[in-house]
Amino acid sequence: MHNNFKLTITSALLISAIFTSSDAYAWGQNGHRIIGKIAETHLNETTKTTILPLLKGESLAQISTWPDEMRSDPGVFWQKNSSRWHYINAAPGQPLSLNHSHTKTKESVSNILEGIHYSMQTLTDDKSSLSDKQFSLRFLVHLVGDSHQPFHAGRSEDRGGNSIKVAFFKQDTNLHSLWDTKLIENQNLSYTEFAQFIDTNNSELIAEYLQSTPTTWLEESRNLANKIYESTTEEVSYSYVFENTPIVKKRLQQAGIRLAGLLNTLFDPSANELKLHLK
Repeated sequence: MHNNFKLTITSALLISAIFTSSDAYAWGQNGHRIIGKIAETHLNETTKTTILPLLKGESLAQISTWPDEMRSDPGVFWQKNSSRWHYINAAPGQPLSLNHSHTKTKESVSNILEGIHYSMQTLTDDKSSLSDKQFSLRFLVHLVGDSHQPFHAGRSEDRGGNSIKVAFFKQDTNLHSLWDTKLIENQNLSYTEFAQFIDTNNSELIAEYLQSTPTTWLEESRNLANKIYESTTEEVSYSYVFENTPIVKKRLQQAGIRLAGLLNTLFDPSANELKLHLK
């Protein structure tokens, strides 16, 4: 992987997250595992060694779905705070940014950008406990995936497409589910097969993907969501799959490459140039 991942996160106005729905999942299990599997192939040796104690014998693909699986946990954080971590909403033209005062504790995080920032802070803080770092790695892997799902930067009024009903090959679903699950499942591939098919060693493409920030990823998703809102009809089938599956594949590919770039930067600072304002 080229060592030119430049990550800059700056403080600005808070964009508040308005979802209250527990169905705001991104990519479904297979999508997240595809991203984790791709990332694993692009980690450098230093990063692989450093994250071993944090993985507890699991792979990035395995831990990628943990934040969604924990939503049924009766703990206060999971029932009151965790859903805000998965998305961000902003009016068209409004900048996507974070409020650093909201990244002091996991309970104060109010959107996905702040969740990514909190996780990076925890992972790079020598004072963080092992359990806190394990928590943050699991969330970071998941949130990088979420940030590439168009409807996790969607509209608050339709709950990121969850309220928009769509018939997919005459089967009732909603716009969010169509993009996080249905278009992936329609390929009839295991997550390992899917990851193998869309992974890339194209150095120019990888370098292009890594010249970005988490804010960039979410802006890309918002722009895609706006186009999808306009192009999706009440009933979709073969032509919709043909036109949009390449977009899904690209977003999964980008997420996997960028996740690896981010982890390499965090755990092996010599590998990439990282500019992080942690205070």
